[in-house]
Order: sequence, then structure tokens, then C-alpha cells
Amino acid sequence: MGDDQPREPRGARRRRETREKLIEAAFSLMAERGLDAVTINEITEAADVGIGSFYNHFESREALQAAVIDTVFEEFADHLDRLVVAIDDPAEVIAISVRHTVLRAQHEPLWGQFLVKEGLSTRALTRGLGARLARDIQRGIAKRRFSTPDPTMSLITLGAGVLGAIAAVLETQKPDSMLQSLGLDRGSVAERAAAMLLHGLGLSFDQADVIARLPLPEI
Repeated sequence: MGDDQPREPRGARRRRETREKLIEAAFSLMAERGLDAVTINEITEAADVGIGSFYNHFESREALQAAVIDTVFEEFADHLDRLVVAIDDPAEVIAISVRHTVLRAQHEPLWGQFLVKEGLSTRALTRGLGARLARDIQRGIAKRRFSTPDPTMSLITLGAGVLGAIAAVLETQKPDSMLQSLGLDRGSVAERAAAMLLHGLGLSFDQADVIARLPLPEI
């Protein structure tokens, strides 16, 4: 029996595969050196794609950067939104989002490295994960679950805390990790980070710790 799904035309498949190669190559290079330190020539060479093919898909390096950011930040943020859609407690929503973000960085170090390099930029704070975090903080304030006199600084502080937790997880994966020698167990970083960040939003530490250790829905 055949597949009822229509087959993707060969030309469309090749265009999609070339675009994916360019995004993957840009992502790898930008994770190592930062978004603005990579040239189009380096990206096309890493992707084994000609310059002409690059401009068939992206009008500029900035357009490719936007596509990479959408892939790294927006898609994952959309997954998190679907994961917590039925959860009413803003504190639990933030705890789940923080834990999944740190755990993904632990399992996909290149993704985590990219996030650390780009995570406090204006682009990251106003799109994807940053935009969702700002929204969830505002929801928590509106429901009187959080008490913070300065939501903007809370957003920046929480964002920095997540990135610090990711950097710590990446550091503990090194053979000569100083953090690991000091007793930091990377298996507990996600929960500990979520608890401290919720505490910073006004929950008692005991409350925050309980929420941070609830069973984690799978993404």
C-alpha cells in the first residue's frame, strides 16, 4: 500500500535541504563565536553551498541570523507554551520553562552555548524565550503570585540566572571542572536554579523549592 501523503517535489526538497544546511552551519559557527562574528563565506563553506545558493534563500546575513534565532529561540519557546498551556499557576509555568531550558542545554551543549552567547542581547530578550518570560512574570504579578517592584529588572535578573545556570552546566561537563570539584552536581542545577529564581519573584524558598521539584512534563 502506498503512502497517502503527497510527495515533496524534488526541487522543493532540495531547496529545503539547502536552507537547512545553511541554518545548521550558521548555528554551529555562531554558537562558537557569536552572531556577529561570522561571515557569509564562512557559512557557505561550512554548509558546502555556493554563494549564489545562499542568496536564493536569504537576502543578507542578517536575514539568516533571524532564521537562526527563530530556530533556537522561537521554536523551543513554542514547545514550552504547548507544554504548559493547561497549567494555571505562573510559578509552576516558570519553573517548568526554566528546568526544560537548562536540561536541553545539558543534553545539547551547542544549543546551550549559543543561548549563553546570545541570551542577554536585545534580540533574545524581546523574542522567543525572553518574551515568554516577560509575559509569565506579568501574569504572575497580575495574579498576585509574584511580588516584584520592578518587573523589567526581574526579567533581566531571571534571564541572567537561567544563562548562569546553563553556563554552570556546560562547565561541569569539562573534565577539569572547578565547579564540579566544589561539589556542584549538574543533575540538580535545573531544579536549584528554578527554586532560586522563583524565590527572587517573592515566593518563600520552601514554596519555591517544592514547585521546582514537581514532576516535570516531557517536552
